[in-house]
Amino acid sequence: MKVLVTGSNGQVGHCLVTQLQGKVDLLAVDRDELDITNQNDVKAVVSQFKPDFIINAAAHTAVDKAEEEEELSFSINRDGPKFLAEAAADVGGTILHISTDYVFPGNKDGLYREDDPTGPLGAYGRSKLAGEQVIVEENDKHIILRTAWVFGEHGNNFVKTMLRLGKDRDVLNIVGDQYGGPSYAGDIANALISIMNQLSKEKDSAKYGVYHFSGQPHVSWYEFANVIFEEAEKNNLLEAPKLASITTDMYPTPAARPSNSKMDCSKIEKVFSIKPSDWQLALQKIKEYTE
Repeated sequence: MKVLVTGSNGQVGHCLVTQLQGKVDLLAVDRDELDITNQNDVKAVVSQFKPDFIINAAAHTAVDKAEEEEELSFSINRDGPKFLAEAAADVGGTILHISTDYVFPGNKDGLYREDDPTGPLGAYGRSKLAGEQVIVEENDKHIILRTAWVFGEHGNNFVKTMLRLGKDRDVLNIVGDQYGGPSYAGDIANALISIMNQLSKEKDSAKYGVYHFSGQPHVSWYEFANVIFEEAEKNNLLEAPKLASITTDMYPTPAARPSNSKMDCSKIEKVFSIKPSDWQLALQKIKEYTE
């Protein structure tokens, strides 16, 4: 099986490369090796390598910067996926693409299902939704995996930020009225690989489409931070600071955040037998997040 992974140096991309190396014919590229916003370059690489699967882990994920850099955000999050999906279709390949909870407005009571109405609050969410739409248009053989609150040992994320700030401060104010499911990057990579392996064996076109995959149990950022510091203390990494729960309006940001990012992950469990990310288990390796 030939697999092209884009965004190989990102949080999920790094995990994909680690898990796939030696198991498939792998071409892993980051933006230095392939600019996915360059249609000719994408076409050249894909037509030469002829992957069975493209896993697109490349994205412009700077949510606040996207408000100022909307053109760049759309270039990476819409145009890049369009070119990849198109090129995959040309060689008969399937595209697996990572999307986000930010495609939703976050004002629903209860869990977000795949078929719920979208309504992004900002430029990042709009660009990611546009990316989903062009993939559907360009390639029938697609999997769009929406996830949320990604963290891992590699790259920048909330867990690393908490550990860094916790060493320097006695008190931390953490938003307590935004809820979601923290998602371990290694589990997202594992889910994508599992889907890919199942599709390669079964070739069941009914399984293509949009899926939600994130962590459980659902928590607020404040509750997530509490667990992070509990694990950090258990592992003698630091003495936990005092945490104060604050509201979203007490911590203004350039881009609005969804207050509810809780995802219904029952579809992916039913179709692919993939369970939600166990973020509490992933945090037991907390020493690895400081290295």
